Amino acid sequence: MPPLYVIQQGAKIRINNRRIQVELDHDDHDGPAEVLLSQPIGHVSELILFGNIGLTTPAIGALLSANIPVIFLSQDGVYRGSLTGEITPHVPLRQSQYQCHSRFTFCLEMAKGFVEAKLRHQRVLLQRHSSPAPLQPAIDEAIERIQAQIETIPHKTNLNSLRGLEGTATAAYFSGYRSLFDPAWHFTSRNRQPPTDPVNVLLSFGYTLLAGTAKGAVQAVGLDPYAGFLHEVAYNRPALALDLLEEFRPLVDSVVLWCCRSGQLTPQDFVPNDDPNRPILLLDGGKKRFLQAYENRMEETFTHPIRGLKFPLRQCILEQARQIADRIKENRPGYTPMGFR
Repeated sequence: MPPLYVIQQGAKIRINNRRIQVELDHDDHDGPAEVLLSQPIGHVSELILFGNIGLTTPAIGALLSANIPVIFLSQDGVYRGSLTGEITPHVPLRQSQYQCHSRFTFCLEMAKGFVEAKLRHQRVLLQRHSSPAPLQPAIDEAIERIQAQIETIPHKTNLNSLRGLEGTATAAYFSGYRSLFDPAWHFTSRNRQPPTDPVNVLLSFGYTLLAGTAKGAVQAVGLDPYAGFLHEVAYNRPALALDLLEEFRPLVDSVVLWCCRSGQLTPQDFVPNDDPNRPILLLDGGKKRFLQAYENRMEETFTHPIRGLKFPLRQCILEQARQIADRIKENRPGYTPMGFR
């Protein structure tokens, strides 16, 4: 089931006959609110709200009872928080997770798997795309540098050096990835907090959406999303969800690339903003088209390497979270990546 996105500012979410109803009151006339959308509650996997969106108390109760998480984002897609039901009662699994988390060797081997999966998928994305002839050498060089880092992963003996390797390889990746964009996008490097150009706005937006899905998958299989292996534990950082996210970042990159090269989005879909914390804003029309492209990608099917079955990408993320849980239960560190082509 897909999530339900609500971006209309001032809208309110109600429950009417087991349907999620999105309504909008108009100040310029009396009468009932305009119904923007009505969806059976059983057909929604999660509710993602952008900016000033209201929830009635009955709607909150119904969503919690149906175990449908609500993700709150700012109007321009920055994560604010979430509303979820009670924690799954998987005490033995979480106890095993914490024990594994305390073992250096287990953490290192899991982390190596996450990093290798990410780098292999970054390499594949660059291999599948070409750049204008003068820029193609940048792609070829980035592929070679990523491959060189992949080959050194087995030799890493601590997490800090592994994280350094991942950073070096990702820098090489973006040096090639940026050459795939027309100069009109002004995309010269990966930057964030805040993103300062349209492509970085889209990348950060997509990663935020993906992080919510990864966190939900980790929680669904009974794991603590805050106790990760690659990412350091820090207050309010869902480290394990970020571990799971790494493998799937290049899929967001591919959506952004397609939107920018196909004309689905243009630089005119973005406007400058006086707020230094949000210097570039994606307009609502562009946001809707990007969300549609993102959801189309999430519904694309792939063969899962362990289950051997074809699943939509959203289900594959859940299956990869289940793999992490199985490896913890079996005390068998490592990670089998998806085989994206």
